Amino acid sequence: MGVVIQVRIPSRLDKPGSSPAKPQNQENLLPAPLVLPSIHELDLFRCFQPVLIHLQMLWELLLLGEPLVVMAPSPAASSEMVLALTSCLAPLKFCCDFRPYFTIHDSEFKEYTTRTQAPPSVVLGVTNPFFIKTLQHWPHILRLGDLKMTGDLPKQVKVKKLAKLKTLDAKPGLYTSYKTFLHKDKTLIKQLLKGIHKKQPSDAQSALLRRHLLELTQSFIIPLEHYMASLMPLQRAITPWKNPPQIRPFQQEDFLKTLEHAGPQLTCVLKGDWVGLYRRFFRSPNFDGWYRQRHREMMHKLEALHLEAIAEANIRAWVKDKSEVEVVDLVLKLQEKLVRARCHRLPVKEEILHRVGLYIATIVGSLPEDLQAVLGPQ
Repeated sequence: MGVVIQVRIPSRLDKPGSSPAKPQNQENLLPAPLVLPSIHELDLFRCFQPVLIHLQMLWELLLLGEPLVVMAPSPAASSEMVLALTSCLAPLKFCCDFRPYFTIHDSEFKEYTTRTQAPPSVVLGVTNPFFIKTLQHWPHILRLGDLKMTGDLPKQVKVKKLAKLKTLDAKPGLYTSYKTFLHKDKTLIKQLLKGIHKKQPSDAQSALLRRHLLELTQSFIIPLEHYMASLMPLQRAITPWKNPPQIRPFQQEDFLKTLEHAGPQLTCVLKGDWVGLYRRFFRSPNFDGWYRQRHREMMHKLEALHLEAIAEANIRAWVKDKSEVEVVDLVLKLQEKLVRARCHRLPVKEEILHRVGLYIATIVGSLPEDLQAVLGPQ
């Protein structure tokens, strides 16, 4: 299924900050919703064909959450390119903002066009030539032309300097002063050219692109995953009568030391400054989003292992010489753990939860009637 977006195509005469002119009739509005393809339906090869020579650089810009403007000839072209770009980091989640079709009437217009502060981490898709002037201070601008499908890759020029993007007739290309950390993968371009000469269908070329980007991202993420897993406490350190041990903090310098023997070079042929790329990545919203998600998953795993340890413990023996206050405190904590396990869908078997529930019922049943009433019906 595609993504349906109802948009108004602003007139080139509309001034920034002004309200859209009231239409005399409904013909002044886009007659039908703009239907965008879903990420899985995107023809990646068709989207990236005009910028294949810059794909390595674009992947780095997206990875680092750099502000990027896509200037396109139509809403459909800007939207498809923005969606294609934000999907090229899979399986890493793109945690920055992105606007497939941004106009001068959007509420963030002033925020994004001001020169008093650095542009935010967002990918903007625009069509209005007015943005050539108002977004000239953005560090990375991708200008698309009208795509004409031919039997070959279009001529692709070097990266252009931002100072050259001043006129409405500025040529298509990538305008930036960014220097890539990794060397360009010429093998990919050769494979795509070979596919064109053999008249391979576009979906086959797209599959090749998708696999290349997937392997590149996985090579970058796998060392992070391995290091993150090493921060997890050992299972033998988890005991039923104490809170689970804490996950050790992520130490960036310690991680960088692991790259020499367990870095991306083990799975990726690309050469370059991987350490520098990681250092920049640590300052991006994508690292923050990845780390938060992994830390949350590890916390849930710790809670699940703690519940398993409790289910295997001899609770009756522990309760025997404890005061009523200690027993009630245990019951309340166990009840809370069961609620959390179900609310957060912890990775724990139902039989474990059932066994802990029976323990709670047994303990509560051994308490005086007034405390049983306070702790709820069992």
